[in-house]
Amino acid sequence: MLGGGASLGAMQAGMLRALAEAGFAPDLVTGTSVGSINGAMLARYGEDATDRLRDIWAMMTKDRAFPGGMLAMVRTLRESRTHLFPNTGLAELIAEHLGPATRFDDLAIPLGVVATRVDTALPLLIRSGPLLPALLASCAIPGIYPPVAHEDGLLYDGGLVANVPMHQALAMGARSLIVLDCAFPSRIPSPPRTMPEVLMYTAMISMRNQAVLEAPAAAAQVPVVYLPGPMPVRVNPLDFQRTEELAEQAYEAAKTYLADLVVAGPGLYGGPGPTPR
Repeated sequence: MLGGGASLGAMQAGMLRALAEAGFAPDLVTGTSVGSINGAMLARYGEDATDRLRDIWAMMTKDRAFPGGMLAMVRTLRESRTHLFPNTGLAELIAEHLGPATRFDDLAIPLGVVATRVDTALPLLIRSGPLLPALLASCAIPGIYPPVAHEDGLLYDGGLVANVPMHQALAMGARSLIVLDCAFPSRIPSPPRTMPEVLMYTAMISMRNQAVLEAPAAAAQVPVVYLPGPMPVRVNPLDFQRTEELAEQAYEAAKTYLADLVVAGPGLYGGPGPTPR
């Protein structure tokens, strides 16, 4: 399963490359936020997804994901009162690489996409219907993107309540879990020194605490392999200038870890942390 983390999702491109080289192939995929997009690529293209993802992340820019300058951002906030950016750039990106009319039934591997129901603040696992709105909902970071209409309600980013969707993967029938977490698992980020870093640190601690609580419960049922990420770096999750570096470092960390991995039944192999630096 693939967790959220905005531009930090580039790590998952490297992790997936290491997994493919080690011979791991998923029977099903769950994803939250940017992890839902990476997961959808994996579910649609299988072995070819790793090369596609590497190319996508190498070309990713802030303007594509978050279009418009400061004036446009202020205008969007004034008109919407709820968010800074339209999700049109993200929608175009998804349509370009996954197809505008692709449905869950078109995927080669079963996929579950996690979003948050605004009316109940509970996670919603989406497994059927059109893929594009489900991915937009899973990525709808509050205050950044607008919520997405779904049936009789609204949906926000799944990372609010299930950033690493282990429970959802088990509900889909998973008999073992490989976790691709973007929150620098098992490592504590450096103390924040700017307001953006304070916000990033806060979000990461919240995401990590979800996983810390959920991982042992999942590991009591099935093997849970928790891939390590790279050492924490000072990067704004809305900035895409270091995506290639993150992907390469995550690849090396996962490759090294997988080379020595021995799985012997249910348990937690690796983990979300925390391990002090």
